[in-house]
Amino acid sequence: MVRALSEDLRKRVVRRVEAGHSCREVAETFDVSVASVVRWSQRKRQTGTVAPKPMGTRHPRLLAEQRDWMLRRLEAKPDLTLRALVAELHERAIPASYGSVWRLLDDEGISFKKKPARKRAGPA
Repeated sequence: MVRALSEDLRKRVVRRVEAGHSCREVAETFDVSVASVVRWSQRKRQTGTVAPKPMGTRHPRLLAEQRDWMLRRLEAKPDLTLRALVAELHERAIPASYGSVWRLLDDEGISFKKKPARKRAGPA
């Protein structure tokens, strides 16, 4: 996974630009892209820091409003499948997909594993 370059490198690059060197020259010296040098310099001027912005985002779940209903529904009928839950949401005129329901329930720590009583026949 890609990660941000160190803040130490960013500070040295920006200091060099502030000292009057060109962005291209600094980029070549530190072996980074010209675009990065420009962005870091702009960030330093705008915010006073060269620290990287937080990576990634945590989008709110689209079905968050239906969370309580789904949990109550699963308490009432624990063997309900994900597809059946999606179908019930559609009946309630709530657009939902298999993935969105799965992600919300996964966040809650609920999994849909087969029950131990349903073991398949093993070797004799």
